Amino acid sequence: MAVENAPARIGKSVVICGEVKGSEDLIVDGRIEGTITLSESRLTVGPSAEVAADLSARDVLILGRVQGNVIASGRVELRSGCVVQGDIRALRLAVEDNAVFRGKVDLTQGATAKPADVSAAQPAGGVA
Repeated sequence: MAVENAPARIGKSVVICGEVKGSEDLIVDGRIEGTITLSESRLTVGPSAEVAADLSARDVLILGRVQGNVIASGRVELRSGCVVQGDIRALRLAVEDNAVFRGKVDLTQGATAKPADVSAAQPAGGVA
């Protein structure tokens, strides 16, 4: 019997060349080339996965190999043993020891935190 909230899974022997889109959580253990878009869901790249694709999801957990850019509206986690080559744009980023990452990081939450810091510093500037 299938569990209602269980994530979808792409098995180790599955190879997909093209575009993967969905609205449910996804675990990738196989090989994907192209793009993966899960706008409101969690994407998990398993330890045996090889992904040559741009990734876009709410949250992204990477345990395997990814070559491509990663965009998350929430959190990106790079776990020990993963290899990521590409840029990351997210609100939060967690990197464990022994994770390999080559690319640029854009943590967009910094833009929302700066106006509060500027307004707090403004009265002090007026006094000096």
